[in-house]
Amino acid sequence: MATGHEWRSELYQDASAQFARCADVLGLPDDLRTRLLEPRRALTVNFPVRRDDGRVENFTGYRVQHTLTMGPTKGGFRYAPGVSLGECSALAMWMTWKCALLELPYGGAKGGVRCQPRELSVGELERITRRYAAELIPVIGPDRDIPAPDMGTGEREMAWFYDTYSQSVGHSVPEIVTGKPPVLGGTAERRPATGLGVVYVIEGMMERLDTTLRDQRVVVQGFGNVGEVIASELFAIGATVVGLSDATGGIAGPDGIDVEAAGAWVAEHGGLAGFADAQGAGGGLREIDRSAVLELGCDLLIPAALERQITVENAPRLDCRMVVEAANGPTTPEADRILAGRGIQVVPDVLANAGGVCVSYFEWVQDQQKYSWDAIEIQERLRRQMRSALAKVWDAAGERDIDWRTAALTVAVRRVAEAARLRAIYP
Repeated sequence: MATGHEWRSELYQDASAQFARCADVLGLPDDLRTRLLEPRRALTVNFPVRRDDGRVENFTGYRVQHTLTMGPTKGGFRYAPGVSLGECSALAMWMTWKCALLELPYGGAKGGVRCQPRELSVGELERITRRYAAELIPVIGPDRDIPAPDMGTGEREMAWFYDTYSQSVGHSVPEIVTGKPPVLGGTAERRPATGLGVVYVIEGMMERLDTTLRDQRVVVQGFGNVGEVIASELFAIGATVVGLSDATGGIAGPDGIDVEAAGAWVAEHGGLAGFADAQGAGGGLREIDRSAVLELGCDLLIPAALERQITVENAPRLDCRMVVEAANGPTTPEADRILAGRGIQVVPDVLANAGGVCVSYFEWVQDQQKYSWDAIEIQERLRRQMRSALAKVWDAAGERDIDWRTAALTVAVRRVAEAARLRAIYP
């Protein structure tokens, strides 16, 4: 690997391939391709944490800021064993395109700590979070870079992060992070925001395709913060959820799964494993491998788990009419081409799951203004923002006769490219 290209992971190559196709469609000049492709800043930190048993262990953390052209950077931080500089770089690039597509005044960022959060106590997680926040202070700030929750983190970690930064500057700075508990300046709608945004996009897409959401058979891979909201909302609307999975296993239910019952089971038992058996033989459910859920027959397949889940190996076996990417980067470029050849449409992540950063923006604005909106107002603002972005993507796809992913990227990249052109190069 060439020196200075440490971020070039498989996931980053996926993001780069998507950008290259979009740049070709736009006829983007070489100088703008150079300026928009690679991350502007990348920080790697190693820090010691004392474990509960007295041992001292080193942890590695990252923060990548993709572009500074659009304003402060915005993006979550995650705790997972696979966190790397390359993963954060790819996710930061995608975050830039999401923000541009929704016309938010941000560039993209992403970060995280490489760890296994399920094996850490609450005290250990707090010490990791506070030390990670302290290590990032040179590059973050309410007008520089605003973190948010991601995989393995939530309101609790955001509260610790907020407090650590505030202690360092000597006064409370609630706008340093979004996804906080409401009592600390957060919004109650931030946790379900990504899932709600996915549902709003699906509703809009069904209307444009002149079909009814209640008639759809749905599979959701991932039953965490995002997937559970999506499955629950679609179930409440009347769609038939025929497949669910999480880290503990998968469920197939050709006659439909009671999502409310599944959610109650997970709350009590910590995962979906055992739910099908607990429903009894008359429930029509069966346990399946968590990855096999992707191949169940359905109308809408919604990957809401990890990156690179739909690949060249399983894309030929997918049995759906449409993929809606609730996760970041769940479909590889090679799989994209296979799905296109099979006539399976893909609603891309930069559109479908942008609801989280949209409501994070609302929270940041509220904290800056010291004013808050109620839950209904937040939901309506989110719905309008997601529907507006969908309209732009739909129109771009029709005008250029391109797939929805490339259409979404052309809208976003063109906006960032124009901003970069106008700001020129300093000095």
